[in-house]
Amino acid sequence: MALVSEFLGQLTLAYGEDPKFPTVVPARDFDPVRDATRIDAAIKTKGVDEQTLIDILTRRSWEQRKEISFEYERISKKDMAAALKGALSGSLEAVMLGLLKSPAEYDAAELRASMKGLGTDEETLIEIVCSRKSACSYHHPHTRHFYRMVFKKELDKDVAGDTSGNFAKLLLALVQTKRDEPTNVVDYEKIDEDARALYEAGVKRKGTDVGTWITIMSQRSVPHLQKVFERYKSYSPYDMKESIRKEVKGDLEKSFLTLVECFENRQLYFANRLNDAMKSKAAKEKVVTRILVSRCEVDLMKIRTEFKRQHRKSLYQTITEHTKGDYQKALLSLCGGDD
Repeated sequence: MALVSEFLGQLTLAYGEDPKFPTVVPARDFDPVRDATRIDAAIKTKGVDEQTLIDILTRRSWEQRKEISFEYERISKKDMAAALKGALSGSLEAVMLGLLKSPAEYDAAELRASMKGLGTDEETLIEIVCSRKSACSYHHPHTRHFYRMVFKKELDKDVAGDTSGNFAKLLLALVQTKRDEPTNVVDYEKIDEDARALYEAGVKRKGTDVGTWITIMSQRSVPHLQKVFERYKSYSPYDMKESIRKEVKGDLEKSFLTLVECFENRQLYFANRLNDAMKSKAAKEKVVTRILVSRCEVDLMKIRTEFKRQHRKSLYQTITEHTKGDYQKALLSLCGGDD
């Protein structure tokens, strides 16, 4: 475990993400000893003082939570994650334990959970692999490295073993390929070439040359692809998303659509994902938890804005309507306010 701790200490907050619109920021007048002492008392209280745990852990940055964990272990001689696991249960436990993980560790754990045991949670796999910075930033070694260290397995091999066909090829390309870095030079010739190639590989021909789509969408920079999709409309009677719906089905369709939606407006993608997860009477709590925990220190403020603009109701109000109890309190605190 010492190696894991050492590796964790080297991680930056967002490993390729750009945390410009967080709802959770570092607390001022931060005192990790005081917080650790309060958490220890909250866990030892008869019935557990959940409110204190929520107040502290949802209003500290990940770096601060890491310091609190260190002090907690020093004071109580116990691992804080293990102590919380013993004191809490259900969805609140999932939020609190998620907040103790670094972004890379959290993604690795969610990916592992989506592929562990019988059956695969393709929806989670697609969301994580297709939505992260530059979709995908796994050429940045953190998540793959962490996956290997904690689970003693290779992310690539697990993805290959749990998926098949063109769906597997796309996910593996995103996991393994280093995407082009954005540049200030706009290559109009390359934009036109890629737009035409996407059209000729799909709508123009009978059957789809999925390999060409995978190559272009996994390798090109996001600003380049945004211009490619605009140019694509001059070749095709359909935009890129309509073309995807016409050409491929199932998990491959969902993956390509997620990529394009994230290239166009990643925060809107997450806003729609949250809305869909809370539409039903029983909210898909795993989805809601994952998005709020993973985005609260990156761009949740912007996701809130997109949510209100798209769905005419604030994310805060929607969480209030579809969740309850301490779980609701934790989510609302991460949400950071009403719009």
